[in-house]
Amino acid sequence: MKIGFIGLGHMGSGIAANLLKSGHELTVWNRSSAPAEALGEKGAHVAHAPKEALQGEILFSMLATDSAVRDVGLDGPLLEHAKTGLVHVNLATISIDFARHLAQAHDEKGLGYVAAPVFGRSDVAAAGQLTIIAAGASASVAKVRPVLEQVSRRLAVAGEAPEQANLFKIAGNFMLAAAIESMGEAFALVRKGGVDAQLFQDVLSQSLFACPVYQGYGNAIVNAKFEPAGFSVKLGMKDVRLALDAARELSVPLPLASLVHDHFIEATVAGLGDKDWASLGGLVASKAGL
Repeated sequence: MKIGFIGLGHMGSGIAANLLKSGHELTVWNRSSAPAEALGEKGAHVAHAPKEALQGEILFSMLATDSAVRDVGLDGPLLEHAKTGLVHVNLATISIDFARHLAQAHDEKGLGYVAAPVFGRSDVAAAGQLTIIAAGASASVAKVRPVLEQVSRRLAVAGEAPEQANLFKIAGNFMLAAAIESMGEAFALVRKGGVDAQLFQDVLSQSLFACPVYQGYGNAIVNAKFEPAGFSVKLGMKDVRLALDAARELSVPLPLASLVHDHFIEATVAGLGDKDWASLGGLVASKAGL
């Protein structure tokens, strides 16, 4: 299948590489040339302008924020150059309001739009083991489903309104942020009382909390391993803010999200913005005098 890909950060590069491995003809574009050139060495066509990536059957994009999507022009101007029948698969976590805007903009141009945010860090993306949550018109989802299944371990369809997939992802990331916050507080508590935090982590992450979130992030917090960032404090703060925005629109109280968002602000002020969001646990420890 002829596929375009825009946005080759840590996540996008891994997904794009797996599309190549699956035998697709891939055209890639990125603001900085190095990631695109690296994929070019593996057989991808390197676009000189983003519009060249819109000449296939499917376009994937992985751009971190609403503004990044706007800057590239995928909310309207760039769509003028799209091949007829193109379906755009947006893999990024964006606001539900902007997801609606994108769906309408594509519909006005006669193009398909599928929101397909992902759960998993860059190593998971490179291994083709992401969990993908898709939403969009049934015909568009059906067209891209086989390709999404090639780069994921599980694909779930949240509905026919694209913003449903984004709401799903935003809520999931809020749960992750809340788990990091609670682990940071618990570890600080036991450390202050003289208990071995690594022992505490080992016991609980192999019993009551035996799952990747508590095992991976718990060990990162205990060992203060916050670099390189798999997912930064800045991005975590953005996603919790998106959860609060959605909550206001839907009249859902999220008091814990407000607290966690404030702590993300504190972490950013403390110079942790580019570190892994597990460093939120380190912030709690420092506030406890540890």
